[in-house]
Amino acid sequence: MAHVSLEELRKLRDSEKQAFRKREGCTHYILTCGGTACQSNKGVEIYEGLIAEAEKQGVKNKVQIIKTGCFGFCEKGPIVKVLPDNSFYVEVKPEDAQEIIAEQVVKGHEVSRLLYQDPTGKEQVKGSAEANIGFYQKQFRVVLRNCGLINPEDIKEYLATDGYIGLERVLFELKAEEVIEELKKSGLRGRGGAGFPTWIKWDTTRKVQGDVKYVVCNADEGDPGAYMDRSTIEGDPHSIIEAMTVCGKTIGANQGFVYIRAEYPLAVHRLEIALAQAKDYGLLGKNILGSGFDFDIEIRLGAGAFVCGEETALLRSLEGLRGMPTPKPPFPAFQGLWAKPTVINNVETFANIPVILTKGGSYLAGIGTEKSKGTKVFALTGKINNSGLVEVPMGTTLREIIFEIGGGIKNGKKFKGVQTGGPSGGILTDKVLDTPIDYESLTAMGSMMGSGGMIVMDEDDCVVDVARFYMDFCVDESCGKCSPCRIGTTQILHILEKITKGNGEESDLDKLEAIGKAMAKASLCMLGGTAANPTLSTVKNFREEYLEHIHERKCRSGKCKNLIRYEIDPEKCKGCGKCAKNCPADCITGEKKKPYTIEQSKCLKCGECFKNCKFDAVLRV
Repeated sequence: MAHVSLEELRKLRDSEKQAFRKREGCTHYILTCGGTACQSNKGVEIYEGLIAEAEKQGVKNKVQIIKTGCFGFCEKGPIVKVLPDNSFYVEVKPEDAQEIIAEQVVKGHEVSRLLYQDPTGKEQVKGSAEANIGFYQKQFRVVLRNCGLINPEDIKEYLATDGYIGLERVLFELKAEEVIEELKKSGLRGRGGAGFPTWIKWDTTRKVQGDVKYVVCNADEGDPGAYMDRSTIEGDPHSIIEAMTVCGKTIGANQGFVYIRAEYPLAVHRLEIALAQAKDYGLLGKNILGSGFDFDIEIRLGAGAFVCGEETALLRSLEGLRGMPTPKPPFPAFQGLWAKPTVINNVETFANIPVILTKGGSYLAGIGTEKSKGTKVFALTGKINNSGLVEVPMGTTLREIIFEIGGGIKNGKKFKGVQTGGPSGGILTDKVLDTPIDYESLTAMGSMMGSGGMIVMDEDDCVVDVARFYMDFCVDESCGKCSPCRIGTTQILHILEKITKGNGEESDLDKLEAIGKAMAKASLCMLGGTAANPTLSTVKNFREEYLEHIHERKCRSGKCKNLIRYEIDPEKCKGCGKCAKNCPADCITGEKKKPYTIEQSKCLKCGECFKNCKFDAVLRV
């Protein structure tokens, strides 16, 4: 398509707004989840099946079938939403396509069996999912506003939802100082973890003298269990392109880079499509919309190094060097990519920018708390009934997220803890569930906001083993440049392994705290500075569990294999032999209808006998 003028773009947007979900002759609009999780669960087959069935049943001109981004409710995917009825179908299978078309499109009846049911299983939820399903009721979508709503591979659908209005304003109405003022008014802070005010970063870079400046989007999402940025790009890539172009115009940069991990092929693919479309429409490249401003964006793939989430390490990787952090100052705003002034923000931060410039900074400032404005996206995972992508106003409590949005703990188990902030965050107990979530509160509790990972744990999780897992991860991901991180992570891991094997001493707890505090003070970057947080928080909040491991040589959760022993109670054993059949080590012997025994020297402590015994005859001691 030839480049459009400003006037043509406005006319196109107006026409697309009128046409959006109102295609002439169509009676139904079917939105199918096209995020990575649903696609891996036959989402593509569902989408293609619906198209095939619409043609087969002679209604292809009456229905519009759209592949969207993530709906967020990952626990119940794949999801299909049918408009205008607002039918919200969950756990859809490819074979359901025939019934959806036949019943809903042809006959006008909902497919009741596919509707979401409340947790009691007694009531099918009809109508708007956002109004009637607990998972959505306390959410407020700003960043994820278009995910699950538009086709991310069609720029016209982004235009129909006020896309590129913010860029228009920056190109033709607002001066750079006025853009900065809107950001300041909004109170937007960096969503990458540190929470640094976005307006200060942009304004500092703007004021630094230099003919060449850069805009960098950090899409290197490395926290275990995190997928917020991936889903945002998959569902709404144009919002990132618009925001980066706005930033370029504001600070005086003509080149942007999206640094995204290669393990995100769908996000990369949709970003490539969006970039090509933006260039075709003249929204990227030379003389954007006839304004005289030039800006382009390139994609650079990362190799999955966790340390490259740190901004200076990411910039070194972009330059083709090994991804290792550098001392600050100088900060990237002064000497960033190729020693030029650089703004670097993560995906979630950029996704807020179009909203601020379309609705005004006061709109975002009206959401959240006094010091933490707007919303925050969390990847809610772990031992939770409703896992998924959650966006809530700052100030929402952990209890609301875990027990109302998340639906509580799986299988009726007891809540044990929640970790926020990924490998850099602490593990919090039920004592702080009613604390409003914001940057300051989480830090005061010994955790951090981080990029938005939130992992829920139940009574079957061992906090010592969890701390060991995250420290093992940090040992692998440390770049090794500074000794506090390189040596500190290794020493903490060694002590944690010692405790999980039953060789710990109470003095080890003092060592863990001393090393962790030293790392926080002396490490070059925040990987080392925060790597001990899971350990420090668990030593503080679950000290009695550490002491059990040390003094009683006992792991109450049965996760630390060296501290557990399986025995068979001869009085309860019925001699069915199921334990022996499922034992991978062949260490269980006995005769039918007589008590079986475990040869301890061969036992792998895998727990298969414990899991498979129907008579509770296998004891974990």
